[in-house]
Parts: sequence; C-alpha cells; structure tokens
Amino acid sequence: MTTAIVPSPSQSPAEALSPAPVPEADGGVPDAVARDAHEFGAYARTGGWAFALKVARSVRPGGQGADETDKVSARRFAELAGCSPERVMRYYKAWDLAADDGLVPQFEALSVGEDVELPDADAWSGYYASRSSATSVRGVAITAAAEAEGIRPTKALEVAENPTALRAAILADPDTARAARSALLDRIKEDPALQTELARDLARDDELKKAVAGESRTADRIGFVRQVAEGGQVRTPAGQSIDVPAGLRAEAERHLSLIDELDDDEAAGQWAGEAYESVKALVAETVEADPELRVRERRTKFYSSLQKATKVFEELTFNDADADADAIYEDDMVQRLEALQDALATCITALRKAAPATGR
Repeated sequence: MTTAIVPSPSQSPAEALSPAPVPEADGGVPDAVARDAHEFGAYARTGGWAFALKVARSVRPGGQGADETDKVSARRFAELAGCSPERVMRYYKAWDLAADDGLVPQFEALSVGEDVELPDADAWSGYYASRSSATSVRGVAITAAAEAEGIRPTKALEVAENPTALRAAILADPDTARAARSALLDRIKEDPALQTELARDLARDDELKKAVAGESRTADRIGFVRQVAEGGQVRTPAGQSIDVPAGLRAEAERHLSLIDELDDDEAAGQWAGEAYESVKALVAETVEADPELRVRERRTKFYSSLQKATKVFEELTFNDADADADAIYEDDMVQRLEALQDALATCITALRKAAPATGR
C-alpha cells in the first residue's frame, strides 16, 4: 500500500484533477521535466487508484441527498473535469468493487479531499479494466451469468478478458478442465453454431471419434436397460414389442441401480455391457418360455428376413449388365444363384405343406 499524493480539502474537484505542485528542481533540471517525473512516480506507485480516489471522495454515493454532503453528482464532477460522466462512473465503479473487497474505504467513509492509503498499481487493472468492459453487450451478458452463479462479476469479466490465462488453467488443472467442460456442455445447448463447430472438431480427430462411438454404445445399452426397468414394454430381438414381466423388470432395476451409483470419474462401459447382455438374455428367455410369444417371435423374424431379402433382390437387376454380360460373367455367380434358387424352392415347398387346407 502507498499513500496517494493528493491536494488539500480546499481544492475544487476540477483542481483536484490538475497536477500537484512540484518542489523546485535542482541540478539544472527544468521544472517541466521535474514535474513530469514527479507525476510519473506518483502514478507508478498507485496507478489509477489516485484518480479513482479523487472521484470516490468527491462524487456523491447513490441514495445520498445533496443536502447531506458536500460531494457532487457524477455528472457535475464530469462537467468540472471536462470529461464524460461514463468515464467518471468507470472509476467510481472500480472503487466501489475494491471497497467491497476491502482494499479501499467505502464512499460514505470518505470526506471531500481526504487522503488515504491506496492499493498498489498492479491491483488496478483487475477492477477498472473489468468494470469498463462490463458496460459492453458482452460484459452485460457475462455479468448477468456471474450473478446467476452467485459469484462476483469482476472475477468472470477478468477471466473473459484473458482467455490465454483461462487456457493455461484448463491445460494445467484437471478441476478447471472439468468445470470448463461442464460449462461448455451447458453452453452448446443454446448455441447451434458452437454445436456444429464442436461436432466438426470431434469428427476430425480419430481418437475422439473412437471415444464418442464407445460412449454412444454405452449410452444406448444403458438406455435399453432403463427402458426395461422404467418402461411398460420392451422390444424382442426380432423387433416385436412385449410387456415387461415383473422378474425381468426387477433384474433390470438391479443393474440400473449399480450403474447409477458409479462416480462421475468411473467408466460405465463394462457395467453397461454386462447389464445389457444380462437383460437381453432374459428377454430372449421370456420369449422362449411363452409358446404363443415364441411363435410370434419366429414369424416376426422370418418376415423381417424376407423383407430384407426382397429388397436386395429388387435391387439385384440385370438390366444394366445386359450389354456387358460377357464381361461380367463368372461361374461363381451362376452357382450362387442356382443354390439360392434351390433354397427358395425348398422354403416355398415347406411353407405350402404347412399351409391350411383352404389355402392350398
């Protein structure tokens, strides 16, 4: 802490902003040079605090009437100083914030012209620079977000003004990185452009793509188990929907409770895989244990396979190859088609034998 070099209480606010008198220079140094050196030394020790003090002890705090103090309004002070009220208020707000942090006295404790010890110049930028940026659209948004999180806006503004420092903290500290990740996830929900940029970055990194694919598979498996535990129905391997029996639901709930109890830093992949395979096997057992359900499952599976095969055959046309049949011919092609024809004939014959008498 250093003592500010300030004028006497008898000076007006306008005079308070003018340079202080300088003792006569010695050694043949011009008075103007000595004055500049004197003012530079005072500012080097206190920085903007010296000017903020002039504002703090001369400008009337909000809510205080003109008849209660000799201090003037920020607008009147600005008129006397020949600058804008906005500039005066930036100094005022910087002092206010520092007072809240206990670095300087509160406005009400300062008398006009009073001299007090001031913080070092290095502390000034953390208050003035951040507070001046708070008036911008970006600053207002950051201030609002900080207040919503229950922290002092200055801290958030200071971080926003020094992204290199933020990057360094993220790279060096796992806790900071986790906080940044959490904030980024909240942010991208409302920022489509950021979603696209992040998705593009992930898609371009092979390692991240593998990690995303693995986590996606884990999430799908947990989703399947959760559907069995919490939903009324579940899909069988063939794709039909069935009601979830009580025993199956209880087993799914057991697996799900184990997964939900995992800490955030524990990988859920192995647990999800075991839960998925266990519940999936129980679904298959449920189907096999019910004769009617078992028949429907096989019928559904057969139809599904038939639809896939039909689609493939519809795409397997020879129209585009007629002109080049000699060029594309292979013995293996004919052999495979003949074997397939025999399999289809056998399948058709079996189904016709099983058909009801009226359908023959």
